[in-house]
Amino acid sequence: MFSASLALLGALVYGAADFFGGLAARRLRSIVVTAVSALSGLLALAVAQPLLGGMWSASDVAWGVLAGGFGVIAVALLYACLAIGPMSILSPLTAVVSAIAPMLWGLLVAGETLSPVAYAGLGVALVAVVLVGFIPGETVVRPTTRGLLMAVGAGLAIGGFLIVVDQTSSDSGLVPLVMSRATTVAVTFVIVALLAILAVRRGQGAASVLTPSGATIGATPTGHADLEHASATAATEGVPSLARAWWLAAVCGVVDAAANALMLVALREGDLSIVSALTALYPAGTILLAAIVLRERVAVVQWVGLALALVAGGMLALG
Repeated sequence: MFSASLALLGALVYGAADFFGGLAARRLRSIVVTAVSALSGLLALAVAQPLLGGMWSASDVAWGVLAGGFGVIAVALLYACLAIGPMSILSPLTAVVSAIAPMLWGLLVAGETLSPVAYAGLGVALVAVVLVGFIPGETVVRPTTRGLLMAVGAGLAIGGFLIVVDQTSSDSGLVPLVMSRATTVAVTFVIVALLAILAVRRGQGAASVLTPSGATIGATPTGHADLEHASATAATEGVPSLARAWWLAAVCGVVDAAANALMLVALREGDLSIVSALTALYPAGTILLAAIVLRERVAVVQWVGLALALVAGGMLALG
């Protein structure tokens, strides 16, 4: 019950991080938001790690670096598949795959056993993931094979992050998360630097890489995308100033680091299959904050998904 509660809380916190990141990405380029949030999250984890304790071992460091690699792959594939669209299909597909992959790993590879109520709860959670992640109002078109493969790949990469983190030792504390975030910082800052160099060679200023030139798709360092605010045709209302966007990106990273910590504790206290199903409900936090802060309308289908998420959380906690 404690693990399921932590996982559900972590999902809501992930959604909050995506909300802040999505707002920042309305003013800053997505890769810049990802780099800044990765750095702020790394600093937060680096401060917390000595306070919470944790043994440094070669294996846990390696698992952390691998987890960071999965996160970078997930971000790249998410950018690509959401740019292709349709997001109303590809975004919930990504979320479902990110839940199913570690769920199957936990049940079939790790040998986890659940009660009948918990198995039913997993089914309810998957339905909730689809409904919560659905983006209403978008013209329904047939997704391309390329888009589908990228969405599945993004979901597998997010699921891979959970599977890898679950392999770390219980006495490692936040060490795997610190290394994961350090990997993301290194990769994203290299990408931003290369983009700046290319911009200068084209006769543009290096600062031109900071602002978006196309679709403004926000993402957090672990690979979660801000699906609620990913539309390239999003209204300009609520676009922050440049200074505020930097702060929002930094807040995104700290909140996302907190969500990672909750997820890590949930994994160490419970089953991967349950934690992965509940973590995939992260769009719920984004939707709720968008409704409260930005007064955005929540579709009926999403309200149903939110209700089912609560039901699934209760069933998995009891199971």
